[in-house]
Amino acid sequence: MKHGRIQLARFPRSATYDPAWILDNMMGPNALWLTESLAECMDFNPAMRVLDMGCGKGLSSVFLAKEYGVQVWATDLWINASENWERFRAAGVEDRVFPVHAEAHTLPFADEFFDAVVSVDAYHYFGTGDLYLENHMARLVKPGGQMGIVVPGLVEELTDDEPPEHLRPYWEPALFSLHSPAWWKRHWERSGLVTVQLSDLLPGGWKDWMISDRLWSERLNKPGHEADMLACDQGKTLGLTRMVARRNQRPAARLDIL
Repeated sequence: MKHGRIQLARFPRSATYDPAWILDNMMGPNALWLTESLAECMDFNPAMRVLDMGCGKGLSSVFLAKEYGVQVWATDLWINASENWERFRAAGVEDRVFPVHAEAHTLPFADEFFDAVVSVDAYHYFGTGDLYLENHMARLVKPGGQMGIVVPGLVEELTDDEPPEHLRPYWEPALFSLHSPAWWKRHWERSGLVTVQLSDLLPGGWKDWMISDRLWSERLNKPGHEADMLACDQGKTLGLTRMVARRNQRPAARLDIL
C-alpha cells in the first residue's frame, strides 16, 4: 500500500492525518478530501454548532472539530454511536464531537439548533425527495446558517434516464440517485427556504473518487468496480457534486406525518 496516494497537495489539511487511520475508517470517497473541499466554501468558527449528517465512521466530524474548532453532532444510521464515540475519544475530540445514532427522517434535534449542517457522501441516499429539505433538514438550521453537501453526481442529467453506453456494464439501480449540480440547485431553491451560493462539480473530483475506491479496494482485498467505472468514464458523466446554501428567513413547515 502506497500511502502517498492518499496525500494530495491540493488538500493540505487532509495530508496531515494518518493515512492508515483514514483507510481504516473510509466508507467511500475519501471523506477528508470531500470535507476540506466543502469547508473552503463555508464559514466556520469555534462558536458554531454543526450537524454532520450521515457521518459514517466520523472522519468528517473529526476533521471539522480539529481544523475549525466547531462542535459537531456526528449523526449516522449505519454506524453505532458507541463505536464512533470510541473513535472520537481516540482522536482527542470527545469534548467537541458528539455521536448520535439516528435515521435521517427522525432527527432528534430542536428547530434552529445548528449554525450549519454538512453531509459528505451521504445526502443522495435520503435527500432527493421533494419534501426532505423542508420537513427534516432546513428547520434545524438558524436563519442565515449554511448547509453544505458533497455527493457523487453527474455532469449532466441522464437522457431518458438511461446511462450512456460505456457505463452500462457497471450501472446499478442505486446510481439513479446521482444528479447534476444544476439539478441539486433547482431541487433546493424551489423550496424558497434557501439561497444556493455554490453548486458545482469538484475540480478533478472523479479522479479523487477513483483513487479513493482503488485504495479502499486494496485495503479490503476486493475488486474496485467503482474505480473501473470511473476510469472508463474519465469524467464525461460522473463526478462529485458540491453545493453550499444559506438558510432564508422563511419558516420551515413541520409536517411530521411525512
